[in-house]
Amino acid sequence: MQSANMLLKKLVRYSVFPFAAQHGMKKDLFSFSRTLILSHCLKEGSSRSPSEKLDLDAWKEVMKSGSQEVSAMASEPKETSALAAAREILEMWRLAGRLVPENVTEEQLKTFIECPSKSAKKKYLKFLYLKELHKKSEKRKTEERRERRLEMQESASKTEEPKRNPFLCLWTSSMDKIYNWRVAQSMIFGQPLVFDMSYEKDMSDREVANAVRQLVLSESCNRRSMDPFHIHFCNFKDDSLYHKEFIKHYREAWGKLLITVTDQCYTDIFPKNKLIYLTADSPKVMKTFDHDKIYIVGSMVDKSIKTGVSLAQAKRLGLETAALPLEKYLLWSSGAKNLTLDQMMHILLTLKDTGDWKKALEFVPKRKYAGFVNKPVHELKTALNLINALKLRKRQGELRKQFAKNYSKKLTQK
Repeated sequence: MQSANMLLKKLVRYSVFPFAAQHGMKKDLFSFSRTLILSHCLKEGSSRSPSEKLDLDAWKEVMKSGSQEVSAMASEPKETSALAAAREILEMWRLAGRLVPENVTEEQLKTFIECPSKSAKKKYLKFLYLKELHKKSEKRKTEERRERRLEMQESASKTEEPKRNPFLCLWTSSMDKIYNWRVAQSMIFGQPLVFDMSYEKDMSDREVANAVRQLVLSESCNRRSMDPFHIHFCNFKDDSLYHKEFIKHYREAWGKLLITVTDQCYTDIFPKNKLIYLTADSPKVMKTFDHDKIYIVGSMVDKSIKTGVSLAQAKRLGLETAALPLEKYLLWSSGAKNLTLDQMMHILLTLKDTGDWKKALEFVPKRKYAGFVNKPVHELKTALNLINALKLRKRQGELRKQFAKNYSKKLTQK
């Protein structure tokens, strides 16, 4: 009996209910199926005992669960039909030339259906369209970058082929040995050149990085010169930002550099009467290069142009100071008379080799001066003053004309 009831229940649930949901016969079907099942059970139950009769409460629960399943099955076709209709609308708008993305997910379709108005739907589709365009452009850019990288690698591999020439490899290795030998000789017999590394507190992190970059250029320039200096990095701390930046540039080669690095002050290493601090703020102008003196250069890159910092350091230590004769040999046009550390290294090496100021000062950037001095200084100063006065008069005349033009416009407007 129980197996027959379960079989009948499954038949009604899986065959009759979906048919009724599709044809709108759900309410009539429930009463019909209940009478059909009960009539069958009552016919058999008349000849059975009261304990084997049908439990109506259990059948009510079965009918309720069947109605819920029918409603869920009926709602699924409605959702699929709504999504299909939305996709058709999107396709029509795309053919009409509106901003519609090519690929739309089901979640985006549901969000599109839930938009309250047509303008909201258009804005949402425009957002999806622009997002899709952005993704496509990013993908295209990444592909172009990858292609460029591959081309550069191929070109580098092609250009590296002649470098593998054994003669060139022998030449470079032998030249490196010659450079290192010269620097090693200068550490014993050469003239010292001191870089003061005590200005970290006066600079920002970026300025310290720029200073280290200039020091790296200075060291390479000194290593390739005919008569290099014996470079000293004084007041150098192991936990300083200078040290960290040097490690970034040199890595494992930092410990192999042929220079002297110490945390001592230069006054504790060399006699004071031989030290000359080179600073642009010094009132004393350097006339000739002295091979018996030891020159000190402040390892500082100052973007804010803090004047007098290195001069104050030299006076505090009681050292002699000097400035390069830039005004004597160059027609200085604009800007401060501060030079980079690698430019100072080029100038000092040229002075050491030739003693020619004009040849040495060619390493000063051309934007800072108009030319070399060929006339007496007082005549050049008078010419510059005359040029500045003419420029000032011209500027004043332009301002008067502009004022008169603006004043006439105001009068016409009134």
